Amino acid sequence: MSPRERLAVILRKNWLIPVIAIEDAGAAVPLAQALVAGGVTTLEVTLRTAAAADAIGRIVREVPQATVGVGTIRSADDVERAVDLGAQFGVSPGTTPKIYAACAAANLPLLPGAATASEILLALEHGCEIVKFFPAVPAGGIAAIKALRGPFPSLQFCPTGGINEANLSDWLAVPGVIAIGGSWLAPDDKVRARDWDAITDIARRSRARRATIAA
Repeated sequence: MSPRERLAVILRKNWLIPVIAIEDAGAAVPLAQALVAGGVTTLEVTLRTAAAADAIGRIVREVPQATVGVGTIRSADDVERAVDLGAQFGVSPGTTPKIYAACAAANLPLLPGAATASEILLALEHGCEIVKFFPAVPAGGIAAIKALRGPFPSLQFCPTGGINEANLSDWLAVPGVIAIGGSWLAPDDKVRARDWDAITDIARRSRARRATIAA
């Protein structure tokens, strides 16, 4: 299975992706376990913090039910770090030819950040048919995705940025949206308080939104 196909399988099966910046590696495993308990099993753990590498390694080793993606990939070096940490896919806020090349060389599925037609064309040139639409709300929101679907009808989107539990249902109803990412699934205050039950409840409520749309 190609990296592109692996990414599609991951996102179709696990369409709700918490974007996590972990400050304390000791919180990594219980946080991941709380999300998994709520049915959210695909996690994007970002490289933004000093604890990120330790946190990612712990989740990969100790929470096998989780599919771990490494986020905030901004360079080819970050791609190498993600692979070394055991990432099953990578996520970038925006993408360059060097990042595409590094992911191809490493056989790492990439969810590339793209918010403009030019960025989407670059993604398609590199074989990526699913993009992270970021920052989703500031970049034009649902109206922008609907407009971009005109010239790119086969493209699929994972919008991230400005989405929360209150507006999640609106995004789920948009044609072309295969998955949704956001930080609301693991709020900083709940993580600091070690309120894992609350995080599990958020995950369960958020997942239930798709059933509501289907009904």
